Amino acid sequence: MTAPEVLIRYETRLLELQASLQELRLEHSATAVVLGFSVGLILLLGLNAVRHRVAMWWPLVPVPVVAAAAPRFRRVRLATSREWRLKRVYERAERRMNGLWAGEGCAGDEYHDADHPYARDLSIFGEGSLFELVCIARTAIGRRGLANYLLAAPALEETRARQEAVKELQQCTGLREQVAVLGEFEAAESRWETFNDWLNAPPVPFSATLRVAAGITSAMVLGILLAGLLGVLPWARTAICILPLALFHSAAGLICRDRVREMVESLRAASLETRVLREGLQLLERQRFQSAKLVRITERVRGAALSVRRLEWLLNALHERNKDWFYQASLLLMGGTQLCMAIEQWRAQHGGALRDWIESWGEFEALNALANYAWENPGHTFPEFSESKALFEAAALGHPLLPDETCVRNDVRLNGETRFYVVSGSNMSGKSSLLRAMGLNAVLAFAGAPVRAGTLRLSPLAVCASISVVDSLLKGKSKFLAEVDRVRLTIQLATGSRTVLFLIDEIFSGTNSRDRRAAAEAVIRTLVDRGAIGALSTHDISLTEIADAPEIHGANVHLGARDGGDPMSFDYRLKPGITTETNALAIARMAGVPV
Repeated sequence: MTAPEVLIRYETRLLELQASLQELRLEHSATAVVLGFSVGLILLLGLNAVRHRVAMWWPLVPVPVVAAAAPRFRRVRLATSREWRLKRVYERAERRMNGLWAGEGCAGDEYHDADHPYARDLSIFGEGSLFELVCIARTAIGRRGLANYLLAAPALEETRARQEAVKELQQCTGLREQVAVLGEFEAAESRWETFNDWLNAPPVPFSATLRVAAGITSAMVLGILLAGLLGVLPWARTAICILPLALFHSAAGLICRDRVREMVESLRAASLETRVLREGLQLLERQRFQSAKLVRITERVRGAALSVRRLEWLLNALHERNKDWFYQASLLLMGGTQLCMAIEQWRAQHGGALRDWIESWGEFEALNALANYAWENPGHTFPEFSESKALFEAAALGHPLLPDETCVRNDVRLNGETRFYVVSGSNMSGKSSLLRAMGLNAVLAFAGAPVRAGTLRLSPLAVCASISVVDSLLKGKSKFLAEVDRVRLTIQLATGSRTVLFLIDEIFSGTNSRDRRAAAEAVIRTLVDRGAIGALSTHDISLTEIADAPEIHGANVHLGARDGGDPMSFDYRLKPGITTETNALAIARMAGVPV
């Protein structure tokens, strides 16, 4: 499978959906006409029956037609909604394949952490980010799961398990369609915060005795009412029997009123968000996977859909209790209080399991999104992981966020012999893009996804980048101080059990050249002594001397203009040695300075 073939599949599926929508429009119109005509006929015949112009049974004649047409109308409407939603899914997929995805999807800004060691520097979130490119999650739970995958590298065993799961899901386009249309409406959501806030809320105190008594007395009320309806009890005696029970319900409801109101308010969002989660868990339970990671996920959610369905029913009933059709019965049977007690009992029994089910669904959606990324990028390769201490070796490494036609690929070899690169080059030569390509592909690799490279072999690494560090007026922190803090964090991470992959652009640019040279070498020596590997980019030639010290195993490489060409015409190819080019005057002329 090649990228053009994937695009052709998407275009073919779009044509199929458009044809299906056309058929459904015709069916919807025909069903609406039949239903409208039948309802109108019932009203007309009913009017004439009241005026004694036709027999009283005549209005019943069109009723079977309405009974058949109404559910068909609903089914057609739901099928139309499903096809429209799928059409939008494939339109977005087509734009991704054509490189028109930036600004079209979910940017994930809510997951950004300003103090994270690489999120801002590698464009993990935001418009045109890795998250926006990869994310196809149906729910906010899934988006959170994907963000967690991109923000933290797990143990090597877990990374391999994720990769195996992504490979299995890569071809499952039908399953991705089912996930995309979960819920009755596209706007329906399931958010982790909604359920987490409820699960973390203090228990609402309800007496176990009251729960039992309310159940017994409600059953007695229903029994007495049934006896009255069947004529077993006269209505006067029925009222006398129900009165003390109704008084008991009123007193108990009054005592619990504040607690019930508080619960109803806190559960309002959960009542709207449970269905999508339940349908997702139900879909997941039906799958039969082979990879160990997916098997564990499906085992963790076994039986979850049935339990969540009961919660959904209780929440919907609580939501409906104030509706006109149910209000009086709810007051008589103490419905609101009993529903709140049942929901609280459900939380006590299944609260811990619900956390696990939500976590499992978030992980599945993350893996599904990464599998879709693998499906849409068949030219990417799955990396190979090594048990060695410090390794990052890539052939034809490219930036994952650049279009194919503009992406220039380079070979990178960091290992025991070459611990770090000093990447020199003039402004705009591609130094920062090279560092980001290294970092982003490492992030993808540890998430379990394929990478934009001919081959990539790497050991477990902790990525730490200082590329887009900015000042903060709110925190009273200058850009230079922010950079120092990031370097400090990198050194601290290097003391851990996981080897650090450091990516530093224009280190300590806010100080003079001599101090910068000394400080930069001290940082690199410290990191290398602690086992780190990485790359340092600069246009300050004095910093290239750091790589000359044989004991720290560095190498000078550079990026620059095409051979013998315009100093502003870059080829973005990584070459050995130190750059000899400058383009400051050319940049000044670009800015309109007469030099």
